[in-house]
Amino acid sequence: MRPVVFRLVSLFSVLTVTLFFSFRSTDDEFIKRLLELFRVYNQQRPTEKVYIHTDRDAYLSGETIWLKGYIFNGTTHEADTLSRVLYVDLVDPLARRVRLRAQFRATNSYAPGQLLVADSLPSGTYQLRAYTNFMRNYPDAYFFTKTVTILHADDVSTNTEIAKLAARPDIQFLPEGGQLVAGLSSRVAFKAVNPSGQGISVKGFVLDAKKDTVSGFASTHLGMGYFMFKPELAHTYTAFVPLADGTLVAYPMPTVQEQGVVMQVENLTNKDNVLVYLMHNKTRTDTTARLTLSAQTRGQVIQAAKIPLTKKMAVVRLPRANFPEGIAQLTLFDETHKPVCERLVFINKSEQLNILLVANKARYKNREKVDLTINTANADGKPVSANLSVAVVDNRLAPEADSNSATIRSHLLLSSDLAGTIEQPDYYFKPTNKERWLQLDLLLMTQGWRRFSWSEVLAGTVPPTKYPVERGLSLTGRVVRPNQKDTGGKVKLTFMLAKKDSTAGGNQRDILIGETNESGYYGAYDLDFTDTTTVMIQGLKGNANRNLAISLDQLLTPTVTITQVPYNPLEFRRDELDDFVKRTKEYQEIERQIRRNGEVLLQSVTVKAKKYQERDSRTIYGSPDASVKFDQTNTAGRLTILDVIQGRVAGVQVTGSGLTARVQIRGAVNFSGPVEPLFVLDGMPVDLQTATTISVQDVDRVDVLKGASAAIYGSRASGGVISILTKRGGPTYDFSKDVAPGTLIAKLPGYAPVREFYAPRYDVSPDRANPGRRPDYRTTLFWAPMIQTDTEGRATVSFFTSDAKTDLRIRAEGATIMGILGVGRGFIQVD
Repeated sequence: MRPVVFRLVSLFSVLTVTLFFSFRSTDDEFIKRLLELFRVYNQQRPTEKVYIHTDRDAYLSGETIWLKGYIFNGTTHEADTLSRVLYVDLVDPLARRVRLRAQFRATNSYAPGQLLVADSLPSGTYQLRAYTNFMRNYPDAYFFTKTVTILHADDVSTNTEIAKLAARPDIQFLPEGGQLVAGLSSRVAFKAVNPSGQGISVKGFVLDAKKDTVSGFASTHLGMGYFMFKPELAHTYTAFVPLADGTLVAYPMPTVQEQGVVMQVENLTNKDNVLVYLMHNKTRTDTTARLTLSAQTRGQVIQAAKIPLTKKMAVVRLPRANFPEGIAQLTLFDETHKPVCERLVFINKSEQLNILLVANKARYKNREKVDLTINTANADGKPVSANLSVAVVDNRLAPEADSNSATIRSHLLLSSDLAGTIEQPDYYFKPTNKERWLQLDLLLMTQGWRRFSWSEVLAGTVPPTKYPVERGLSLTGRVVRPNQKDTGGKVKLTFMLAKKDSTAGGNQRDILIGETNESGYYGAYDLDFTDTTTVMIQGLKGNANRNLAISLDQLLTPTVTITQVPYNPLEFRRDELDDFVKRTKEYQEIERQIRRNGEVLLQSVTVKAKKYQERDSRTIYGSPDASVKFDQTNTAGRLTILDVIQGRVAGVQVTGSGLTARVQIRGAVNFSGPVEPLFVLDGMPVDLQTATTISVQDVDRVDVLKGASAAIYGSRASGGVISILTKRGGPTYDFSKDVAPGTLIAKLPGYAPVREFYAPRYDVSPDRANPGRRPDYRTTLFWAPMIQTDTEGRATVSFFTSDAKTDLRIRAEGATIMGILGVGRGFIQVD
């Protein structure tokens, strides 16, 4: 590969080359407009990124996937505290459906949690994907994804490696910059993958229409490579690749353009600059015509330069110091301001977090305590505070799917900005891989990238943001007529959420009141509920019209888009698989026994006490001054609650009837005249209009508070209080069986409860929670998702080894609040 790079340089060295540096935005009207349009576009279309650290890559059915989610600002990689809900799906790629889905509470950008792998889940390869609601505004190719393997105890497969099939490989030929131009030499990159998406080694040759060989090629890394090619006008070219069985497979080369521009980038040999070589064969003689080169990283334009079209060849130097670390996109616009060439490059600055894992001993015995010290420092060796997650696993029972699999640094700096699967992404960040930068440059010549469209940017058309940032859980949907036609205006809505209240030991009812927009769409945001919650939404159009149909987006099955079923890189030998299944089943039984031992059988006893009356959380007062119970007798023929209480409560004067009625509690006056009472609906203050639109059939009772009794509501209750308590809002009402018109009732998952990782302690006496000499062959020995190092960059954790004589593999991942990313690895030997 190196000789090709030098040949490329020498190709330009024999010609007269002019160097152009970046222009300021004031130097050119197009650059000025481009910078402003791009700034506005990215301001209105910000991005978020998500990463998931799991304790391992393979699980037995019935086990728990322990995980931690990280949410980052997509531009700066700083901890992003805007989105507070993280969605995690376990996708079955063969069935193309979501098998498990959970939503986790994100606090300060971190979302620890777990997924329980049900026994009924079929064995196979799954895709773990994670995203925020705001990330749904972009293609799901930019969601976080990870391949995990689910096994069953009765699995008989001895090797999950994909068979080496002699099928036709998929090979793409990609000219650097995007196009082949007649008479101009350029590099042509290629990538070859098997039907499962794995890169495979290939070699071949390119023939012209006369069957003359014009170039040969061979892959160098994971099916990727490139070769130099100078096409001729009106020629067609075909690449041929021989297969193992002798078959010769043909692949058409891209069409040759008669006129155009070729871009070649040198990102390896110059320490201080990225060199962009430009050649064209355009015949235009307008001396004012210009090419424009822009360089941007994650939505930030770093440089822009103008190149006179009178120069057939030029070189632009882009100082590395101006770029942040990560992928930069270089785009060349022609003289008509249309993008014609594009290239991705990686800017390395080694600005990563160093995580050092130091155990207090080099070797341990079974069931011995391990004290692990964690140190975090920046690239200069200065201590920095960071938030980390740490997993300790039995290296024999939990083999790594790939030692170069995704990490927080490879995902944030590489995979999250590229479309498609990146094979062995952490390979490019390990200093032991001497050719990693050369191979990374090759990867960026073959991997897709399309987070935005230049046509949208230049036209000033910013796509609307359909999915907002979630500061809490949401209920969204639409109200229409039963025939699916528009309601013709706004609809009043009442939301009721029945959820468990762990502090009160019962259920809690939350009531929200709002309305749809003119088109019938609604949204209730920033909600907070955990576990399964029953939700009721009731609509009302006009005075008492409930002929409505309500839809709820949260009931829709998440869509799954998979362009290619991910391959499974895990390999188990027969003995490893048998041992993994055996040991995991043993530990699952121990966990079940621990739960059973926690249930203590008591002798029969007699408890004498007053019957407990569940307190109604809707009333903050004690006994009201008066109360009217609503039943069929007093509600028959009445339209509003005022019609029902009229004449039934001393001192309450109701004038008028129906929707024009008014009410006053005797004695409620001030210098301005009579004062209207405060209306409260199931504990929430409402206005008179809302109170009179409530169906009398839905009301359980109305309480009236006068004078001193009303003082608990403050100055707003100077005219007394009329408290309306509905049947559905009562603590004992089961509205899940309600089939009233214009009502939707559903059970929705809230935030997934976060469990604490269980690990036995062997420095205490055995008891029911610590099963003493029971066999201990855990696969995951320790999982700590929320480790925070202090200002000195230090934290300590402790755990115990198991009964296995093995190596323990430790992996720590995390970041500073400013987005400096790091990975730490270590091994502990147990004799």
